Amino acid sequence: MLTSESVKRIALAAGADLCGIGSMDRFEGAPHDMDPRHIFPDARSIIGLGFRIPRGVQRGIEEGTQFYQYPSMAYGGINEVFAPSVLYEVGRFIEDSGWEAAVYRNTGARGRVSDMDGSEGNTLSPEEQIDIGRTANKTAHHRSVQYTRPVAPGRAAPDLQFHFRIAAVVCGLGEIGWSKMMLTPQFGPMQRFAYIFTDAPLEPDPLYDGPPLCKRCMACARECPGSCISQTESVTVTVAGKKLEWGKNDAWKCYAFYTHGGRYQNPFVPKAVFDENKDGALDVLEGKAEANEHEILKVYSALEDYFPSWLGYNMAKCGGCIRACVNMLEKKGGCLEGVFREPLRTGKRWVLDR
Repeated sequence: MLTSESVKRIALAAGADLCGIGSMDRFEGAPHDMDPRHIFPDARSIIGLGFRIPRGVQRGIEEGTQFYQYPSMAYGGINEVFAPSVLYEVGRFIEDSGWEAAVYRNTGARGRVSDMDGSEGNTLSPEEQIDIGRTANKTAHHRSVQYTRPVAPGRAAPDLQFHFRIAAVVCGLGEIGWSKMMLTPQFGPMQRFAYIFTDAPLEPDPLYDGPPLCKRCMACARECPGSCISQTESVTVTVAGKKLEWGKNDAWKCYAFYTHGGRYQNPFVPKAVFDENKDGALDVLEGKAEANEHEILKVYSALEDYFPSWLGYNMAKCGGCIRACVNMLEKKGGCLEGVFREPLRTGKRWVLDR
């Protein structure tokens, strides 16, 4: 007989660091285009698998000496290599028991919605996207055209992307911090998730109800080089009677600074490139333009030769809300207290002299 206990045992043995189970009715009220119940309408349970991010992959970014290991190992490595193998093992175990397992790795959003509130994210038509690509001296294939439509009335458009962090809350694994990062008692913000939807009637875990994991210290907002996280405005969502709240985030600006870092956080771009700022291509990084898809494509056009990537994952070059969170959790106590013999940060965080 398939049970929650047996699923967790197999998941942890296969390599997951965390495993929680939620019931699908906890997604009631989710925006239509982000409701995972569309993926497998007969699913009764969602299984959340958490994969620990080794703190050491942040060391090179923290010291300003190595920026490639975090995206290649802890981002792409987990999303593309490690998590899928565990999903396969757990999914096979479920299906060997006679139930269906719809596996879902972190593939990135492809639809037209940006957040749990269902607001439009990619608002450009295919023609507009191609025109922008040409303006930025790019060929059309450099820019994927993200235009989809439902296959039938009443259905969500493919490829449906649900909110991974809220799904982790649904599975009882933790809470969402002010930075919108998922925090768990075991690893703070240092994990990634993958999911399985199944029609098996598994016993759900209770929602996390322990001590608050986020201290509301605002270190994530203060250390963001693009000031992408508001310290005063927030987004609230209610899931299965539990109120979730995080700081309002400027998603386009966050993407710009995560990928490109800006004048004071990007050691891969010569100072002269920022000084010249040809045709205002870097205005969004210099705080002279609002961040949007048009401005991001300008930045890509101006700086694309400086950024190697791995499986499509760009290097993280910003100040790091994750490291800010880890640093404060270690100093002020919380889910990471006492885990490591030495703290992540022992001095001041570096800033380039520009």
